[in-house]
Amino acid sequence: MERLSFEVANEAGLHARPASELVACALRYASSITLSAHGASCDAKSIFSVLALDVARGDRVIVTCEGPDEREARYALEELSRTL
Repeated sequence: MERLSFEVANEAGLHARPASELVACALRYASSITLSAHGASCDAKSIFSVLALDVARGDRVIVTCEGPDEREARYALEELSRTL
């Protein structure tokens, strides 16, 4: 299991564009990828679930990757998190 924690810097939080970028990145991997914020979790491969978390600027997000390519998924999401 690989974990990543980051603070959302985007002025509008994880709105449609950054959420869709995160989901597109997650979909490239076979591993199960979970996004957690505000004490709730969701499947990072579902745009509706990610948007439902209602992540705002400054919120701390935890990404958990588990599966055959978990390390690669975490590295890709870590790189993406620098722009979110």
